[in-house]
Amino acid sequence: MAKDSLTPAKLRDLTVDELQMRLDELKQLHFKLRVRATTKELKSPSEIRSTKRAIARIHTILRQKEQAAG
Repeated sequence: MAKDSLTPAKLRDLTVDELQMRLDELKQLHFKLRVRATTKELKSPSEIRSTKRAIARIHTILRQKEQAAG
């Protein structure tokens, strides 16, 4: 999922509910990747990094929307 993540401009067009849903999906993926890394089944550790960055990107956009609203 992290590879096909949207650009920040496209993420800003999503609603807060859509962003929350995408954030939940990415958190689940991040957990699964961490488990696979622990059991030595993960082929590319960079997947974890890109997932963490996507999560941070969504958190940033949610925060921006929160500040703009209030």
